[in-house]
Amino acid sequence: MADQRPPDVDRVAASRRAVAARRARASLKRDVAMRVITPQELVRRALADPSSPAGTMRVTEFLTSLPAIGEGKRERILAELQISPVKRIGGLGARQRRALGAFLDSRWPEQGAREGRSRLVVLAGPTAVGKGTVAAHIKEHHPEILLSISATTRPARPTEVDGEHYFFVDDAEFDRLIADGELLEHATVHNTHRYGTPRGPIEEALRAGRTVLLEIDLQGARQVRAAEPSATLVFLLPPSWDELVQRLVGRGTEGDEERARRLRTAKKELAAQNEFDFRVVNDDVAAAAEEVVELVKVPAR
Repeated sequence: MADQRPPDVDRVAASRRAVAARRARASLKRDVAMRVITPQELVRRALADPSSPAGTMRVTEFLTSLPAIGEGKRERILAELQISPVKRIGGLGARQRRALGAFLDSRWPEQGAREGRSRLVVLAGPTAVGKGTVAAHIKEHHPEILLSISATTRPARPTEVDGEHYFFVDDAEFDRLIADGELLEHATVHNTHRYGTPRGPIEEALRAGRTVLLEIDLQGARQVRAAEPSATLVFLLPPSWDELVQRLVGRGTEGDEERARRLRTAKKELAAQNEFDFRVVNDDVAAAAEEVVELVKVPAR
């Protein structure tokens, strides 16, 4: 009787595909757990392409990647949603999709973009996501948009120019700026130096009808929203958690302890993305920059 087993080369190729698929699903689960993507976004990807890593993920795997859901709670949720443990997300029926979607929206609601756009725009995101690089691209290619210059108490680097890259001030001057209400927002970053956004140039540019872009951290973004509720907030996301870790490691500017601390901070920052009006993935700097510009264009009246 002829040997019905597939050739060795086919088995090896199939094994490699299976390993790659498992790794892709594991990466997606980390992205959900670290809040790089929302649970709803993973489900949308699964339903759009049932053969994708998201589509072939079992609902059991998906649920246990969500915060505070262990195996016991997972089984109760599956029973309530009437979804079999062997089901894959891409293979859910219409009723099951609606039930899962309603459950996710009740636990982790997604915030949609607010009506209207402001000429005061905040670009924020986790450490190492590339905020500065995207903002610099916008400054170079869209001179009609003013990139705000921050004041800082840290010393200037050899290539930096006062008034062009930052306003470099000492602690006494920074205290005076705060006391006189001359800063729109300010914060101590990474427990070291202070940064703040001077109000004067921003107010002057807005009066002239220009769009102003603030590239700041999460603390500052929250302060701007409190001071100027109409401001448009844009959150810059990495393509994946693994990519964010790689970017931070690849910079080589921090030691192991500092890198670990920044990753803990990044996890907290990612959890705040639903506070923002728009989310942009920085997979390609030029594309991300153009998406930010398109998002913040104020329609003519």
